[in-house]
Amino acid sequence: MRKINISTPSLGKDEWDALKGPLFNGWVTQGPRVAEFERSFAEKHDVAYAIATTSCTTALHLALAALGIGAGDEVIVPAFTWIATANVVEYTGARPVFCDIDRTSYNIDPSQAEKLITSKTRAIIPVHLFGLCADMERLSATCRARGIRIIEDAACAAGASYMKRMAGSFGDIGCFSFHPRKIITTGEGGMCTTNDKELADRMICLRNHGASVSEEERHGGPRPYLMPDFNMLGFNYRMTDIQGAVGSVQLGKLSSLIKERQHWAGWYREQLADLPWLRTPVVPEGFEHVYQSYVCYVDEDRALLSRNAIMERLHAKGISTRPGTHAVHMLNYYAIKYGLRPEDYPAARDCDRNTLAIPLHNKMEKQDYEYIIQVLKGLR
Repeated sequence: MRKINISTPSLGKDEWDALKGPLFNGWVTQGPRVAEFERSFAEKHDVAYAIATTSCTTALHLALAALGIGAGDEVIVPAFTWIATANVVEYTGARPVFCDIDRTSYNIDPSQAEKLITSKTRAIIPVHLFGLCADMERLSATCRARGIRIIEDAACAAGASYMKRMAGSFGDIGCFSFHPRKIITTGEGGMCTTNDKELADRMICLRNHGASVSEEERHGGPRPYLMPDFNMLGFNYRMTDIQGAVGSVQLGKLSSLIKERQHWAGWYREQLADLPWLRTPVVPEGFEHVYQSYVCYVDEDRALLSRNAIMERLHAKGISTRPGTHAVHMLNYYAIKYGLRPEDYPAARDCDRNTLAIPLHNKMEKQDYEYIIQVLKGLR
């Protein structure tokens, strides 16, 4: 039977060849290949600094720590996102304050976020979900007027833009993921971006246990045998040079990978336009969607089958699917701890129940897309 994965990373000989450098020279921890990846990523996203980490989760935690957010603070996060967006706030001792989303973009609703601001609000974490930027113009205006920090959760949004500005360049800090379901991957891995040198220096220190000097600086310096001082309580969030080597190659392919995804996203939109029960992704004017995932919405009032029944039918035909993501306030940890109900954030609740991600990735062929369309149109 045909099997079409929901996602497959686009890796090959170029990445294999890049691995040989750190494997053969013995420098496999954070070093020159990570530094090269950071420089290229910063240039690509039009920011001054990029700081590589072990994942987007640790990038988000690092960002909050660098901003000094902790117990007694509140951080506004969307109710419809991957759980890590809220978890990192919990790690610091601060409180995540959930905000409902726009049902069309799946991103945080700026008007509702503004109503949630209190004297304890220190930051907002907008998520550029599935590769479409949040409405950063409205969010930035709201935050600037109140001295509130912005951390962009750009896990899905490498290469995405809004009004010709790159994801990760709007807030105080942007955070990216290189998980295998993302457009480019290093296996696991993440990146922080910023235009603030003080924040960049703090994050560089914090990701390396709080050391005053990095490992590569110490080993390359005149007295490598001396240990550095530690002025902060830091973490071990360093990316390896093995990952950095792969990341540099992947980054060089980012534009072409996005172009291919945008082509097939447009084809999906045309082919699925006559299904009244399925809403395909909407891209507002001025936004560039990079389609890390192709997430549709099943109109339960017009569909003959429920979202879950559709997923079951597609699975039986060899087509992998997923919900878009989950409504975090409906997950047991948060629902129980904060006494939250599904109806508290109705748009997030409905998107949790009705979003449907279908395969779109750079290892698919024309016949795969044609087969998926055939099966979707044949559902009864």
